[in-house]
Amino acid sequence: MSDEQTVAAERLYGAMAAKDPAAILAALHEEFIGDVSAGMPLGVGGRHEGPQAMLGDVWGPIFRAYEVSVDVDEYLRAGTDRVVAVGTYRGRERETGRPLDAAFAHVLAIRDGRVSALAQITDTRAWLEDVGAR
Repeated sequence: MSDEQTVAAERLYGAMAAKDPAAILAALHEEFIGDVSAGMPLGVGGRHEGPQAMLGDVWGPIFRAYEVSVDVDEYLRAGTDRVVAVGTYRGRERETGRPLDAAFAHVLAIRDGRVSALAQITDTRAWLEDVGAR
């Protein structure tokens, strides 16, 4: 699937993989809204309005505390302006070395060729405890 909505989503995940803040911001619409799962570590859960808020209050702290990749397995179209990215967060907590393996689905709204909203659904328990302990 290589339509405009999926291309916009792929641009965001490519920027995350590169850990490139400028590219991440460029992939987000100026009216971006992020809804992050309650229970995420570092208090990053909740609603975040604006690209800078999402980068500074969510992705920045997560990328500093975790060596993590955001691996998308599949993009699913959901109507004319939405894409669902399904995948897994993989990595480790930097301070403890504790592994991270948490499934996610991101519901992305696309407007003007950029991501205008992201609603995260993830296994927050996997972020908080040793994967081998489950």
